[in-house]
Amino acid sequence: MPILYNDSTREFHLQTKKVSYIFSILENNQLGHLYYGKKLRHRESFDRLFHVGESPNTACVNEGDLVFSLDLIKQEYPAYGTTDFREPAYQVLQESGSRITHFVYQDHQIYQGKKKLDGLPATYVESDEEATTLEISLVDEKTGVELRLLYSVFEELNAITRSAQFINHGQSEVNLTRALSASIDLPGSDFEMVQLSGSWARERHVKSRKLVPGIQSIASTRGTSSAQQNPFLALKRPSTTEHQGEVYGFSLVYSGNFLAQVEVDHYDISRVIMGINPFDFNWLLQSKESFQTPEVVMVYSDEGLNSMSQTFHRLYRTRLARGKWRDRERPVLINNWEATYWDFNDKKILELAEVSKELGVELFVLDDGWFGKRDDDKTSLGDWTSDKRKLPNGITQLAKDINELGLEFGLWFEPEMVSKVSELYKVHPDWVIRVPDRQMSHGRNQFVLDFSRQEVVDHLHGLMADVLREASISYVKWDMNRYMTEVGSLDLPANRQREVAHRYILGVYSLYERLTTEFPDVLFESCAGGGSRFDPGLLHYAPQGWTSDDTDAVERLKIQYGTSMVYPISSMGAHVSAVPNHQVGRVTSLETRANVAYFGAFGYELDVTVMTEEEKEEVKEQIEFYKANRSLIQQGQFYRIESPFAEDGNITSWMVVSDDQAEAMLGYYQVLAQPNPGFTRVFFEGLNPEFEYAIDGIADTFYGDELMSAGLQLDRCREKTHPSDFSSIVYKLKQV
Repeated sequence: MPILYNDSTREFHLQTKKVSYIFSILENNQLGHLYYGKKLRHRESFDRLFHVGESPNTACVNEGDLVFSLDLIKQEYPAYGTTDFREPAYQVLQESGSRITHFVYQDHQIYQGKKKLDGLPATYVESDEEATTLEISLVDEKTGVELRLLYSVFEELNAITRSAQFINHGQSEVNLTRALSASIDLPGSDFEMVQLSGSWARERHVKSRKLVPGIQSIASTRGTSSAQQNPFLALKRPSTTEHQGEVYGFSLVYSGNFLAQVEVDHYDISRVIMGINPFDFNWLLQSKESFQTPEVVMVYSDEGLNSMSQTFHRLYRTRLARGKWRDRERPVLINNWEATYWDFNDKKILELAEVSKELGVELFVLDDGWFGKRDDDKTSLGDWTSDKRKLPNGITQLAKDINELGLEFGLWFEPEMVSKVSELYKVHPDWVIRVPDRQMSHGRNQFVLDFSRQEVVDHLHGLMADVLREASISYVKWDMNRYMTEVGSLDLPANRQREVAHRYILGVYSLYERLTTEFPDVLFESCAGGGSRFDPGLLHYAPQGWTSDDTDAVERLKIQYGTSMVYPISSMGAHVSAVPNHQVGRVTSLETRANVAYFGAFGYELDVTVMTEEEKEEVKEQIEFYKANRSLIQQGQFYRIESPFAEDGNITSWMVVSDDQAEAMLGYYQVLAQPNPGFTRVFFEGLNPEFEYAIDGIADTFYGDELMSAGLQLDRCREKTHPSDFSSIVYKLKQV
């Protein structure tokens, strides 16, 4: 049984195949944390293992008792103000002005399966046997508010999820000024905090720092999860590497403002909290209303960072992403954006499509510029009807024409935004996120629609659904190109203005839910000015996302490597683009651009009509290679080998291995050539040591243990690894 309860000692023991998570009901009927880590055998009492003693100069709960202090005890979901001085998981503001609560254990239930979270994306099960859930009810008698803590154990996948729900059974309203999803107190502080940080065009770079006393955190207040920080952190031991050592990973299934924080206290306890950012947040909870927090996914590994990542990959690929396209091979696409930008007509688009079809492309995507009077980024967002100047017969006829060429057709939308120069803004200037009598700042000449308003979501649903019904569209690229400023809604009263950011994200989820339900055959790809909202929340609706607007092969090594810390490579949109690269101006070979992009949802973003015949033949071969291996790439186990974030960072390598270990593919990349280099070897991971493998382009065969322990000397294939900047090679392995 994945969840065990010791009735006499009131202890809960959550177990996966490799992990134990243990906590108890304390003497004051709150919850205390005991252990999280490598799996322990179950016993009738864990008290002797995790006893807490007396400590001087602290506040204690019960008068006359100098031992029981919440300042000394590791907790499950802590409050502030009753002897715990660390930052809390939640805070409830009452009509009296008090923020002091006392939530005590009432009951619990353990059941097979996992319930949906109201209005929020979350992991799920396809049969109740896949997960076991614990619901614990705690009640604050004075306010009548119930706090439900939810824990779900994916036993086979070695993952545990957590969230919280507040239900107001009282007669008076309360305000949630802080409602995080999870908190955990880990013994000791000998950790390094790993985070994914960056900005536009350099998203999700791996950063690491040693924990110190006090608070260290990452967060977003931009209205999205953001390119600056991803809603993920890991705590690893200083000696932990990709393939050995302890690491705790925490990932928030949410797309809005978040906080991920570690507080090291005066006894070196490390408190991890994660959830909706309390900054500028408040939720008015009236009588009989409830509030559900987003889900945190927790993964522990004693086999290094890569093992942690593989757990996230498998869970997110198979039990977070969903729908028809979750397990299907993704089509090779071409996007017209860098080929034409806004300057196109139907003749140019069909010309691009015809050549693309000849090269083996399966899906043609029309990007920004097809609607309203959109000749630049200053107009027409919100007016989702065809621009008849460019497309005289509209999107419906263009889609039909492209289908007749033998290609599927995809279309770009940016539904959450509006231009001032648009018919929508002319009619509904009140539908914009704004504060009365204050200046509205813009981003990319556009403004954010107020998705906290149901009529706004309904209107956008109507416009998008009309296009999807009338035209043969099999793919939607959903973009979002600016952060929130002057956050306010003209539709909400003053005491609910701090709910806007969260209500906005709920509106986005609602529109995604309606469209993906109504159009289940459409492949949705999320995008946010590149990777500014690449998070687990959107992966629930869109099984792939645009990883970054930066398509330079060298920069993509860091971006894709960092993204793989949490997200499966099947979720990463990865394109071959033109050179000099439009973001950094670098010139890399067509071979290297493809060798990087293979490890993702593969496609092209360039003008194929100006390519040489030699380049076209190379593209044909690339597409044939990807089609032959995309099942392996999408569903295999991913291994990071050499990191672009290493001190030198000149070499990156990674690989993917099929579940049966019969096939594998390794990518090896060199940024700058070295003078008179030595004989370099690359070491493989994840192979079966007993299997004999053939490698494309090499006459000999090798056993798995040889490739993993002795490695492969790169000059065995010297013609492909001649000294040059930005060089690369991909090895395809197959069991003999």
